[in-house]
Amino acid sequence: MSASAPASAAPTHAPRAATAASATAPTATPLHLGELEVWPPVVLAPMAGVTNVAFRTLCRRDGGGLFVSEMVGARGLVEGNATSQLKASFAPDEHPRSIQLYAVDPDDAAAATELLVGAERVDHIDLNFGCPAPKVTRHGGGAALPWRTDLYAAIVDAVVRRATGVPVTVKLRLGIDDRHLTYLEAARIARDLGGAAVALHARTAEDRYGPPADWSAIRRLVEAVELPVLGNGDIWEAADALRMVAETGCAGVVVGRGCLGRPWLFRDLQAGFDGDPIPPPPTLGHVADLLTEHAELLVASSGTHTGLRELRKHTSWYLQGFPVGRALRRGLNQVASLDEVHTLLADLDRDVPFDEAMRRQPRGHTTRPKRVALPHGWLDSRTHDTPLRDGAAVAISGG
Repeated sequence: MSASAPASAAPTHAPRAATAASATAPTATPLHLGELEVWPPVVLAPMAGVTNVAFRTLCRRDGGGLFVSEMVGARGLVEGNATSQLKASFAPDEHPRSIQLYAVDPDDAAAATELLVGAERVDHIDLNFGCPAPKVTRHGGGAALPWRTDLYAAIVDAVVRRATGVPVTVKLRLGIDDRHLTYLEAARIARDLGGAAVALHARTAEDRYGPPADWSAIRRLVEAVELPVLGNGDIWEAADALRMVAETGCAGVVVGRGCLGRPWLFRDLQAGFDGDPIPPPPTLGHVADLLTEHAELLVASSGTHTGLRELRKHTSWYLQGFPVGRALRRGLNQVASLDEVHTLLADLDRDVPFDEAMRRQPRGHTTRPKRVALPHGWLDSRTHDTPLRDGAAVAISGG
């Protein structure tokens, strides 16, 4: 399918309730990325402000997979920006060390890769071409960039050539919108340039996070390229992941919003792919313990002020569906110390069960479809002659 192909048929996949009992025996095999073998074939999606050291620590504790850092801007990393350096940090016991790199300039991409590989800081590099944030796409970055095929190819080539021994994957969306699809062509380019795999978020940039992900597009990509394809979109529980693999033939799944406030999802995914029963969800007491530990990890890695500010987004996700009251929720969003976190959570009824009605309730991004912001004349040409403006180098989201 060309990038200018007409809109595809309506998605064959529609989210539906899935219980632990509906999880079927795994049909997947271990995911191979270069020398890396990943089991289960599960990848934590890079999410800005979320998949830092603290969150990855909780996610990888009870389940296997590949746990990718939040998106790191190549230019900021090369320039020694403190924020970029923090985003590119790993826990002492973290292995494999996986980083998502955002670049709009081949030279920046090359320099950042040499820095990461030369210092043996990473075992895997993922390139972001899936971000739909207007602050990125209006400069031609993220999900807009594969439209300019020569620029896209130059960035992928620059990274693959310098990532000696380190597998490089690319993260894509279907395209800019239904009239400007790019995923098939971009995947073939990545394959031809030596990419180890491609991850497809089965929505366009215009879709944002609104309509159901089109799993049929994942299947089309699997059939189109001789390269491991990772499916991304609407994985809310383990049964979804097993069903995606069975329905699309993808080599593995990428989990984003489904694990927000629920790092135990990776425990469930491990059990599901191993063919074991899915464990019951935690009670409010166990969730409170996770929330407390998350706060402690954030403070340890980012300091009290920054760590507790970052905690705020997580509190609503952890407590979604639990009858804890507005006062507690408000108090957790105003804490200034770990002692306050402990105090606020101390008197909860620890035996309150998880609300199954909330299992598939969306968390995180819920933005509806919206026209994609693009540079003037961006769609007039598939080739790229003018360097992107500096604003394009700013990293915003994982896409």
